[in-house]
Amino acid sequence: MGILDFLRGQSEKSVLKRYAQMMNGYSPVFSQFGDDIYASDIVQNAIRALMTEMSKLDPKHIRNGDDNSQSIVNSSINRLLKYGPNPLMTTSDFLEKITYLREMKKNVFIYPTYREIPIKGGFVRREYTGLYPLNPIQVDFLEDAAGILFIKFYFNNGEDYTLKYSDIIHWRKDFGANEFMGGDETGKANNNALLKLLKTNDVVIQSLEKGIKAGLTIRGILKIQTMLADGKQKEEREKFEKKLNEASSGILEIDLKNDFIPLNLNPKIIDKDTMEFIDKKILNNYGVSIAIINGDFTEEQYQSFYEKTLEPMIKSLGRAFSKTLFTDRELDVGNEIIFYAQGLVFTNMANKIAAVDVLSSRGTLTDNQILSIFGYPPFPGGDIRHMSLNFINREIADQYQMSSKVKEVKKNE
Repeated sequence: MGILDFLRGQSEKSVLKRYAQMMNGYSPVFSQFGDDIYASDIVQNAIRALMTEMSKLDPKHIRNGDDNSQSIVNSSINRLLKYGPNPLMTTSDFLEKITYLREMKKNVFIYPTYREIPIKGGFVRREYTGLYPLNPIQVDFLEDAAGILFIKFYFNNGEDYTLKYSDIIHWRKDFGANEFMGGDETGKANNNALLKLLKTNDVVIQSLEKGIKAGLTIRGILKIQTMLADGKQKEEREKFEKKLNEASSGILEIDLKNDFIPLNLNPKIIDKDTMEFIDKKILNNYGVSIAIINGDFTEEQYQSFYEKTLEPMIKSLGRAFSKTLFTDRELDVGNEIIFYAQGLVFTNMANKIAAVDVLSSRGTLTDNQILSIFGYPPFPGGDIRHMSLNFINREIADQYQMSSKVKEVKKNE
């Protein structure tokens, strides 16, 4: 059964729903289409860089204990996150897809399929069977008489489905202007400023091409000293071109009635600084630098990229998953989805090792806390602290020193 078949079974058909109210007066109907900025190679490179980095994440279902311990839960969610969220995607494919949707449309909708398992007391628990990124062309936010929020998806094939909003993982970018959606106040990606930059960049590229062609094709002007009829002009031109092509020595013989005036064309090419400025302005929209695109970044540059761009994305993604996949009770007892970044957090390794060495030698950090600093998930039994025997409690040290002095006094007596 495909995801659309599942949605057909889950879709709410109630006619009592009305459009959810928005304080700014807009109707909460949002189109998912915008201008095709992805046609730009710079935009493609920026988004591809984000997709590649996000695909390295290692998502885990974690349970946090009251004593700050962490353990990996053997759950259906963990199996999906580890082996593949749905039959069509690996975990890396899934992460690339949702990153692409977030950057292009400012909103990612993920539908988790599940089956309900009866438990004691007449309750049921959800066993998740799939995580499917949705790509609607329009969404409506609806509210029923009880105040429950629903979301209606419209797809390219003409079908639409109404589902409880609390069942949808909604990952947003630029969430501020609109009460429900990422993007601008209409819930769409506002690319007007970016499109102006892309247009400027396209003009620059076209001017480079035309300037180079002009410099290679126009070499001079043939000035004929007499008035010639059209037929005679053509004859003179063809004769000149023949001499031009046959002048293997590079010296062209011209009779006294004709002059050849060479043109020293030096087309003005856009300087390097201007081109880099335009590229930087475009890349700033995605928090990606030219060094990241080229792959010749330093550790400091990557650290800045991670902290400014990737880390907020990773944290917000984990919180969006946790909010939807767990009940309030499950959240209260410490269940959480964390997207570990051990494939990303590799910068300033010397400083991290030095800090961990100082803190762990004093018994400050557990083994699992040390792992988390380097972006690795916890392991069972890792919530213990080790410390160096070279360090002891200060109070014990004082007692030890006093005891040593007493012994020394008694010995001297």
